[in-house]
Amino acid sequence: MSLIIVAFLTIIALLIFWGIGLYNGLVRLKHGVGKAWANIDVLLKQRHEELPKLVETCKQYMQYEQSLLESVISARNAVHQASETHDISALGQAETGLRAGLGRLFALAESYPELKANESFQFLQQRIASLESAIADRRELYNEAVNLNNVRIEQFPDALIARRFGFGAAELLRFSEAETKDVNIRELFG
Repeated sequence: MSLIIVAFLTIIALLIFWGIGLYNGLVRLKHGVGKAWANIDVLLKQRHEELPKLVETCKQYMQYEQSLLESVISARNAVHQASETHDISALGQAETGLRAGLGRLFALAESYPELKANESFQFLQQRIASLESAIADRRELYNEAVNLNNVRIEQFPDALIARRFGFGAAELLRFSEAETKDVNIRELFG
């Protein structure tokens, strides 16, 4: 009789430890998503600080391009707002607008040799390009963390623990089709 009780208690203890292991794995994934988002947020803030400097440098040379400069600042503000509210969908759309505006700005800078030769402009252009590349890398890591989290909370038996303790799916950071389509060089220089 005592052997049956010991076996039963052992099975119960194993199930409890197994459940704790599942729970801890889900917590680790949830915090991995948060960490990946924080890494993107740091880069977005750095870029947010650099863009006004770029626009001010461009204003000195591009008097006739005010609408483009204003659209870059407007897109910058939209990215900042979406980042502050953690609205991943709005961030993807705002990023698309900002990247398009920056692409037009850098392409148009080719028409202004004095601007193109300006050391400040060159530095800011390289800095922003570097930040853009880092954001793209971090976006990939964020989306991988989100994917791991979302798959795990839907798999059995993890789904049982996830539902019981309120683990939810995270949203992928996606850019619109305009961000991923081929660039029309003639349109940029036309």
